[in-house]
Amino acid sequence: MANKIKLIKKMSKIFLVTGLVLAILSVVLLYFYTKNLLQDEVEEELFSTEARIVSALENGEIEYSLQPVTEVKRVSVLKSLILKDTIIYDPSQDEMELFRELSTFKNINKINYKITVRTLVVESENILIAVVVAYLVVFSLAFLFLYYLNTSRNLKLWNPFFQNLEQMKSFSLLSNKPLNLVESDILEFSELKNEIVTLTEKVKADYETLKQFTENVSHEIQTPLAVIQAKIDNIINGSSISEVQFKQITSIQKDIQRLKSLNKRITLLSKIDNNQFVKLEQINLNSFISNSVENFKELHNSNISFDFNNDLIVSMDSYLVEILCNNLISNAIKYSTNKDCILIKIKNQTLTISNFGEEPLHNPEKLFLRFYKETNNKQSTGLGLAIVKKICDLYGYKLTYYYKEHKHFFSVKFK
Repeated sequence: MANKIKLIKKMSKIFLVTGLVLAILSVVLLYFYTKNLLQDEVEEELFSTEARIVSALENGEIEYSLQPVTEVKRVSVLKSLILKDTIIYDPSQDEMELFRELSTFKNINKINYKITVRTLVVESENILIAVVVAYLVVFSLAFLFLYYLNTSRNLKLWNPFFQNLEQMKSFSLLSNKPLNLVESDILEFSELKNEIVTLTEKVKADYETLKQFTENVSHEIQTPLAVIQAKIDNIINGSSISEVQFKQITSIQKDIQRLKSLNKRITLLSKIDNNQFVKLEQINLNSFISNSVENFKELHNSNISFDFNNDLIVSMDSYLVEILCNNLISNAIKYSTNKDCILIKIKNQTLTISNFGEEPLHNPEKLFLRFYKETNNKQSTGLGLAIVKKICDLYGYKLTYYYKEHKHFFSVKFK
């Protein structure tokens, strides 16, 4: 998953990048625009001087050369205008200076002249650097001011949103504490706040309705099942029935027990979904498993081995710890024979339970889905492993299954 970034930082980052791109482009444009502007001014001065010399020659007033500024020569052939840069030694500065040179060829009073006019180019690089630096300083100060002003302003504008977001994070269906949402003068935030209030009220109402329905159904189912069980017991104890009838009634009793178990497990799943197990205790998992192993050995005469190299302490609801251990162990017993060894191991904060299996599961990806059964075993409700998965998800534990060397392995990694 990609790293998330806060809204204000994201907006400020966009503002910062956009500002820097605009600053760089504007500096480049300013540099070349100023450079061309200075060069145009120099050339304009050259053409003006050249025009004055031509006018003087036409009127016969002067005919002179003043190196290196002006140079008038008589030539035999007229050529095209030449405009270029040239470097000339300046004795006053004792250095080579850059001049802009304009050479024109004119026929004045039937005499061909080459008129060369030069002007010292102002050291434009220094001017350009000074202009760019000044621009960058002014722009940076303005940019920083706008950046912090924009950030503080956005924080103020988005403050109702952030406060309401924190309220939503603390929202719980099990809490009667109302949401203290902040009103905003921004239309979208105000609409969002109203929608949150409407949604949370509806969710709470639906939750209470579903919770009440589940509890009512569970309670109502238990009563008729108990009545049916009692009547069947009376039939068995008080009447002479045939062997066929006895088998049928025994089958009915098993179905009733299965319905009771199914009802109990569905109710448990519902309670886990509704986060009704909030009591946390520091529990020694080794003790729970040791007791469970002894109980299962007495009931099923199973070959169960428990191995551990350290005590595993978990922070869970004690009832859910019992359900987790019993469901994993009973699942291993259900699909093993008495002669097969079931190995329970605790190592490196991980509980692993393995049992013998002829072949791997056909659909291991569906193993933890509700009511999924790999076999047609009528004793199974298809909810045992789903409950284990739900408990692990509740506490953030990692539940995995794999098949290796003719054994099924279920492991729970405790954080």
